[in-house]
Amino acid sequence: MRFRLKLIVFFLILVSGCFADIIPTSLKCEYRENPVGIDEPKPRFSWVLESNQRNQGQTAFQIICAGKKELLQDKVGDLWDSGKVNSDQTVHVVYNGKPFQSNKTYYWKVKVWDSQNRASEWSEPESFTMGLLNSSDWQAKWIQYDTNPLNENTELHLPPCPYLRKDFTVQKKVQRAFLYVSALGLVEMSLNGQKVGNDFFTPGWTDYNKRVYYFSYDVTPLINSGENVIGAILAEGWFADYIGYSILVNWPQKKNFYGKVPALLAQLVVEYADGSQTIIKTDDTWKAATGPIKEASILMGETFDARLKMDGWNTPGFNDKEWTPVQPGPVYYGKLQAFPGVPVRETQEIKPTEITEPRSGVYIFNMGQNFAGRVRLNIKGEVGTKVTLRFGEMLHQDGTLMTENLRKARATDTYILRGDAEGEVWEPQFTYHGFQYVELTGLPNSPDLETLTGIVLNSNTPRTGFFECSNDTVNKLYSNIVWTQRANYFDVPTDCPQRDERLGWTGDAQIYTRSASYNMDIDAFFTKWLRDLNDAQDPKGYYPNFAPVAFHRTSGQHYFFSPGWMDAGIICPYTIYQVYQDKRVLEHYYDNMKKQIEFYGTVSENYTCKQDIEAWGDWLSFGSKTSNHYIATAYYAYDTLLMSEVAAILGKDDDSRYFKNLFTKIQNAFLEKYWKSEGIFVDDSQTTCAMAIYMKLLPEDIEKRAAVRLAELIRQNGNRLSTGFIGCKHLLPALSEHGYDDLAYTLLTSTEFPSWGYEVVNNATTIWERWDSYTIKDGFKKGMNSFSHYAFGAVCEWMFRYMAGIDMEGYGFKNIIIRPRISRDKISYVNADYNSIHGKISSHWQREGNNVKLDVTIPANTTALVYVPSPNKKEIFENGTVIGKHKDIKSISSDDGCTVVQIGSGPYKFSFNLTD
Repeated sequence: MRFRLKLIVFFLILVSGCFADIIPTSLKCEYRENPVGIDEPKPRFSWVLESNQRNQGQTAFQIICAGKKELLQDKVGDLWDSGKVNSDQTVHVVYNGKPFQSNKTYYWKVKVWDSQNRASEWSEPESFTMGLLNSSDWQAKWIQYDTNPLNENTELHLPPCPYLRKDFTVQKKVQRAFLYVSALGLVEMSLNGQKVGNDFFTPGWTDYNKRVYYFSYDVTPLINSGENVIGAILAEGWFADYIGYSILVNWPQKKNFYGKVPALLAQLVVEYADGSQTIIKTDDTWKAATGPIKEASILMGETFDARLKMDGWNTPGFNDKEWTPVQPGPVYYGKLQAFPGVPVRETQEIKPTEITEPRSGVYIFNMGQNFAGRVRLNIKGEVGTKVTLRFGEMLHQDGTLMTENLRKARATDTYILRGDAEGEVWEPQFTYHGFQYVELTGLPNSPDLETLTGIVLNSNTPRTGFFECSNDTVNKLYSNIVWTQRANYFDVPTDCPQRDERLGWTGDAQIYTRSASYNMDIDAFFTKWLRDLNDAQDPKGYYPNFAPVAFHRTSGQHYFFSPGWMDAGIICPYTIYQVYQDKRVLEHYYDNMKKQIEFYGTVSENYTCKQDIEAWGDWLSFGSKTSNHYIATAYYAYDTLLMSEVAAILGKDDDSRYFKNLFTKIQNAFLEKYWKSEGIFVDDSQTTCAMAIYMKLLPEDIEKRAAVRLAELIRQNGNRLSTGFIGCKHLLPALSEHGYDDLAYTLLTSTEFPSWGYEVVNNATTIWERWDSYTIKDGFKKGMNSFSHYAFGAVCEWMFRYMAGIDMEGYGFKNIIIRPRISRDKISYVNADYNSIHGKISSHWQREGNNVKLDVTIPANTTALVYVPSPNKKEIFENGTVIGKHKDIKSISSDDGCTVVQIGSGPYKFSFNLTD
């Protein structure tokens, strides 16, 4: 018996040794897990490798793709079998099999070979569903129902929402049913009374003259045997509603920038078990009416008259004899494409923390957090009772709601009760607000904390970054940054979620993109918005101040370009490649990016931008000014430097040399015009120094002098910053690159005005637009003011790259750099995790006196250089072993007072002493 047990154990050991200690997980197709409705003919596959061993990687992979899941179980790829491919590539592997068909679901899985050439088990199968790939696949026609004549608002034009319905019968066994739906405006679909999907604000904001998206849904479970009803509610949305600050600036046209009447395009494909199918499509057989949604506006709010509810309107058996035939929609000539981004969804619910009554019958609910979304109202009262909800970010000293910063955004919801004895629950469908406080008036009874529930809405970008440290103020700052990103990543990267704006400002986007990528997975989100951005590029070559562009392009008028803003067209695609190794995004927009460089040439003389260039400049700087032409020239040089790199990535060597030579010319002209022999810039400000250092515009010796000057300017300013949007992003990284980590920590942890910490100690729950959005001395800043603006949150990049030290060499975090800047007195520990496209990276350090422990985790199939801030390698240990004698430490060198060690994947525990 004992001999037999030994044989069994030996066999198990032998078998286990035959398989790789590596597992492919987190499979994605075009950045998404099991995407439904894609139209990319050659989609890309990615996966993450997990292993419990150090120094583990991939030497080969095999992908199989099949039309039926059962085939994968037999390891058959009838559409594509890549065979064994000798490669360590795990991201953006391009499909190279048979062509796909519209409205079909496909399945794929992958296995890999590890560093010892041992094969892993196959991954779990994943799927992707193709949308309608050809225009001929669409049998549906655009339909609409014009409710503009029914507008009852005397101050604003807010017509009621159209309700549309169609009866159909199913008499066979249903195998599969998919709904494809688009709208000029916003749409919410239902089948037999059930909402289709969990997305909101579909199909998103685009330049409707150029493209509109459709969404795809598997609705098989919603189909009934027998009678069925498909229903739709439309709203004007970005297509026909008020957009931005057109009313505020008295623009000649206030709304209807793309069209006047929302329209619907929908096609339901029902496949039966016998192989036949039925297509229910939008056409002239649909019927329409108005219902309880009397007004629906993204900026203005929603009005719902529950007395007009049509119970069962979208279910079988409803009497629609009084409904009107729909009208034919517009002939649409733009591109109809599958939505490539991240849909807006409900991501969290929030309960109020307190209720106050500053005036009789006026109740203020404090939600405890500034966020983007709306509220769910739970109420009981008599028929006809009118309840009004107003939204704001702050309260006046007397406890009343502060709405002055909303400007022309009404931001008001209204609910009229139908008098249900059991109570009524209502949530708006086509509006959202940015708020922390809700004012309720008209209530029949005193409310309680159950009267309202906050519904958080945002593009559902998965969380990737996690950060904490020993300083509670910094931790709250990080929370505020994340909440602000949530609130403003709303189909497009908006500047603010509350006032009459909510535009995809390009300057804010490019400043913050790298920070955003640490916090959340933004690749698919930017896939969508970069289309918006390039659709909006001016024929002259410059990118606009915001995208999509709406009212600035009506009446033949174009808004002025602005350096620092238009550069998003180059910086954002570059950053997406830098973080995610997405080469396709560079290929798609390369020619557009070149036009931006060419445009810079037209507004420059002798390789520097003209003195009278019009721009936003270092927006909202505090106490110092930097000239527009300096900022423009710096970005001209920086863009050109990036383009030399982009061209090399794409194999365009001649272009790369051209851009490199152009950069040298701009750099020389920049130095001649702006750098003075006394060791300061002509524009002597924190922003000038920080930009030049971060953007690598200076020779090494001059860069060091610029860093000295930057530190002097900060100290002369009482260790306070003075930068605006542009300079803020570059400030702390510029300091750390030249050894001024302590000064960077001083700025980060300061609670004096102006600073990030000042906002925190004054109860901020998001990032403010202005350093002086509120001060104890002066109160709220009048006029332009937002308490949810992520631009100054760009400090998050420094928190991850320098505090935690998580960075990369090259692209895509394949070759990782861990170089934490250990604080000697401000911070005693930092814990940060980042789920990169190659897997989870962790950097946790803790200091006790001069003793430091640094725990690092490197994902499988990557390597890392760890910069240990101690020059004495004999006193650096990994898990108790001196690194010089460590079998898992591959190389050791020195760099700027650090010992640099090279490691493979896995967890590591370093310990060392800081030196002076």
